[in-house]
Amino acid sequence: MAASETDPLPDLPRGGPADVEAPIVAFDFDGTMTVRDSYTAFLVWRTPKLKLLLAGIRLIPAYASYLFHRDRGRIKQAATKVLLGGVGRERLEGEARRFAELHSRSLLRPDAVIAWKRWRKERVRLIIVTASPEIVVAPFARGLGADDLLATPLTFDERGRVTGGFDSPNNRGPEKVVRLKAAYGPNLRVRAAYGDTDGDTEMLAIAEEPYYRVFTGRA
Repeated sequence: MAASETDPLPDLPRGGPADVEAPIVAFDFDGTMTVRDSYTAFLVWRTPKLKLLLAGIRLIPAYASYLFHRDRGRIKQAATKVLLGGVGRERLEGEARRFAELHSRSLLRPDAVIAWKRWRKERVRLIIVTASPEIVVAPFARGLGADDLLATPLTFDERGRVTGGFDSPNNRGPEKVVRLKAAYGPNLRVRAAYGDTDGDTEMLAIAEEPYYRVFTGRA
């Protein structure tokens, strides 16, 4: 994904493209379209090794508590606060664009991109539905020409700095269906959906064509 491919859409459309009658094809992102978790890869890429090591030590209590509550949103918030707390929105957006420019070829599964492009030839709305932070996935979504991105929005303070919280629930599991219906109405038609974990179960259940772990390609 060259820089020119990540810049043509300054903002992703909200509520879908002009053809509002077109059915939806929903793609999970991490593990489905990518070979590994994009947010973890982004955090490792932007964080110096020593700071990453110290952050791991600070996060030990969060990892320990995860063994009991099993809430991925809580541990993601903890990691966000430790590794991104205080970072300005503009800086983070710039880093996310650069990360996508440098790593899209190594992260995106080629067979997933082929399927995406095949659907693009049909009368559908292509939506990425992911638990990863919106600000990190947005450059990939723009580069792919997504009609919309439903992700987890980070919270910023009055000075535009990351707080470590989320502006909505972690977009995983039932929340994916909640977000789809909020954006496209309760009677939305999901022509197809792609996922790779139990966090996609509910989204796959409302699709006419559910696809589970069908992509295996690597760059």
